[in-house]
Amino acid sequence: MKDKVTFITGSAKRIGAHTAKYLHSLGSNIVIHFDKSKSEAEALSQQLNKIRPNSTALVQGSLSDINAVEAIGQQAIDAFGRLDVLINNASSFYPTPIGSISTDDWHSLVGSNMQGPLFLSQYCANTLALNNGVIINMVDIHAARPLKNHTLYCMAKSALVTMTQSLAIELAPKIRVNGVAPGAILWPETQLKEEDKQQILEQIPAQRLGQMQDIAHAIGFLVEATYVTGQIIAVDGGRSLSSNTKG
Repeated sequence: MKDKVTFITGSAKRIGAHTAKYLHSLGSNIVIHFDKSKSEAEALSQQLNKIRPNSTALVQGSLSDINAVEAIGQQAIDAFGRLDVLINNASSFYPTPIGSISTDDWHSLVGSNMQGPLFLSQYCANTLALNNGVIINMVDIHAARPLKNHTLYCMAKSALVTMTQSLAIELAPKIRVNGVAPGAILWPETQLKEEDKQQILEQIPAQRLGQMQDIAHAIGFLVEATYVTGQIIAVDGGRSLSSNTKG
């Protein structure tokens, strides 16, 4: 990863920020993207730049706004003059029961989880190809096993899985494209009842939440695994093997 440039969308906090720290520790320069989490993004940038000066850059913008995607991509490319790794991590997640779905929900959930990654990957492809680059998409185990009341989110993530596999064929051999499908790593920022949390844990053979480092390690592996493309790695403690994944 030394001297490479990694662009991580939605990397101001949570898994995106942790992944940024991990790949930075391996030597990569990091382009930190954020939409509304400006203070968190600036704090992360300052933290990493103290470790290695001038090793981060900040890019702001909404990936749900299709008219903003190309500008976001260009800023990321311009930050260090090259791009080696694109991690499509930014994601909206919240329930949309049938009967309540609005066009705003469509723009937020489809925009961040499928539309943004597609058009950002398309825009960055030529630059990534110059360096035998890598695209890693953050998908979800619920792309294959839908989560109740989350139809729109699951649809978008399912499309992202198909996009990952299709682009792996179309962009080969210059660019590898893979996906990581997290299970229960962090509880959603929306409130969950304790009984709901317990129900989820009972579905996991490992019987515990995963750690953000588990996702970062999987991403690090995919960046370096030069003969792996078109694959989705489930990092879920075995939850996707369970016959009961309602929660």
